[in-house]
Amino acid sequence: MPFRLIRLIRYATSGGPRWGIVEGDVVREILGDPFGQWTAGAVAGKLAELTLLPPAAPTKILCVGRNYPAHAAEHGAEVPAEPFLFFKPPSALIGPNASIVLPPQSERVEYEAELAVVIGRRCRWVRAEEAWAYVLGVTCANDVTARDLQRRDGQWTRAKGFDTFCPVGPWVVVGVSEEEMADRAVICRVNGEVRQHGRTSQMVFSPAALIAYASSVMTLEPGDLILTGTPAGVGPLHEGDVVEVEVEGIGVLRNFVACPS
Repeated sequence: MPFRLIRLIRYATSGGPRWGIVEGDVVREILGDPFGQWTAGAVAGKLAELTLLPPAAPTKILCVGRNYPAHAAEHGAEVPAEPFLFFKPPSALIGPNASIVLPPQSERVEYEAELAVVIGRRCRWVRAEEAWAYVLGVTCANDVTARDLQRRDGQWTRAKGFDTFCPVGPWVVVGVSEEEMADRAVICRVNGEVRQHGRTSQMVFSPAALIAYASSVMTLEPGDLILTGTPAGVGPLHEGDVVEVEVEGIGVLRNFVACPS
């Protein structure tokens, strides 16, 4: 069932990005710092009429490979003994209803539905049992991948890093507990057809374990994103497709697929 918790968005205005809180079908502007003290201000407009941006502005996007055993198996890969981390650049971010652009360098671009964690407080060397205290909330993400380039390059920077290859949204759900996220469905649909259906309980490394591991390597800043891995069932995207990522109780992230104009 959906959580009865706070949904925060970022939306576009003529004066630049703004933070808002979703209340029914309307959005109120946030006054203050969403990572600190804030209150809800005046109505900014109806949710359906606003242009939504990614619900975070991270300094870095950390992703985790092979965190679902069935996904590792479908690629003939071993499940790692420790979290397998890689980056996406912030320039890859797009929000809901924006277009994933198929790059001319690739002939095989694939979807990867994921739960994403938004860091809420600066942290370094945190333990797994205290990691959730540093989380602002959770959202949906699509770790779009140029699979042919990933296999050809031998490392993942180009395959994962194209502009538009990190859709995130539609909002961040704040206040959800670690226990509430322990067994939630992660689903991908393409043109209405279910292509992936996993559960967060199938992860090798929990979100808290991933935060602890990542923070032992680098400082995590407010707004940073951790994409927690994808279930089995990844597959290709084509021009004209509509791809949806749903995390049970959190929301549905919808994006279109296009070729360069």
